[in-house]
Amino acid sequence: MKRVSFLGAGSWGTALAVLCANNGHKVTVWSKIQDEIDMLRENREHVDRLPGVKLPDSIVIEDDIEKACTRQDIIVFSVASPFVRSTAQLAKPFIKEKQIIVNVAKGIEEETLMTLCQILEDELPMADVAVLSGPSHAEEVSKGVPTTVVVGAKTRKTARFVQDVFMGNNFRVYTSPDMIGIELGGSLKNVIALAAGILDGMGLGDNTKAALMTRGIAEISRLGIELGGKMETFCGLSGIGDLIVTCTSTHSRNHNCGYMLGQGKTLDEAKKEIRQVIEGVNCAQAAMALANKHHVTMPIVEQINAILFDNKAPKQAIKDLLDRDKSSEYKTLTWN
Repeated sequence: MKRVSFLGAGSWGTALAVLCANNGHKVTVWSKIQDEIDMLRENREHVDRLPGVKLPDSIVIEDDIEKACTRQDIIVFSVASPFVRSTAQLAKPFIKEKQIIVNVAKGIEEETLMTLCQILEDELPMADVAVLSGPSHAEEVSKGVPTTVVVGAKTRKTARFVQDVFMGNNFRVYTSPDMIGIELGGSLKNVIALAAGILDGMGLGDNTKAALMTRGIAEISRLGIELGGKMETFCGLSGIGDLIVTCTSTHSRNHNCGYMLGQGKTLDEAKKEIRQVIEGVNCAQAAMALANKHHVTMPIVEQINAILFDNKAPKQAIKDLLDRDKSSEYKTLTWN
């Protein structure tokens, strides 16, 4: 039995907490939001995000971050991406040397263009930071639906330790040394999922969506490899796997936001209706900034930014994508 603490009690943190408790570990869940703490203590379920999923009695609900961070084998950062840095700053006085920290959120910080693990390493240099990602909706994981993910870490020892804690009957965990690739795949796919939702909202067909997803992973891998990620990662669970699930599921906030945009709603209207952080919206500008900085072409990401922030009509964005100059699919493939 290991001691595992979750900083952040949204749907994903709650689902993973239930998973770890069912795996036999001693689990603590912390939130800065008092209403959320009160709800979890009173109802033993996240009524808003995961209705009907009961928290095991063994899970401790904590509002004191010092207690949540003290004497833990693993501390999981499960807050939404905009709050990772501020939560790390709150936790820092209580983080021990070589503390294993697992990031399960997805995003890129717009101001610094850092991934979330890079933020954690920046704020908590004493810690041993890892990442867990893959095609895994909280709504399904919390109900024991068979799921596979990957954990990335700097050492095989840390990756296997985290693998052992999270691995369960219906939750298979692979290991990988490619932390940057895992993070970029998990972050950038949210931008492509917005585009997939727009296509569905417009009533376009399977051909269009398949093209989007295929060319989307091409853009993700181009940037990811430039930043040090590996092609195998973008072909794997945290790459194409996570892209598929986020582009095709009604569980996806990013897809749902895009769907509303495709039906003619404004971004503000979509945000108000979804009432949760839409990671793809936060990530879109950071992705474009990274692409420009490293001279990587990302035409889909460019058009999504134009739709989100310049009021470009989705129909015009699609036309502009299709009307670009002729090209080969992969420039690395040549004729003899």
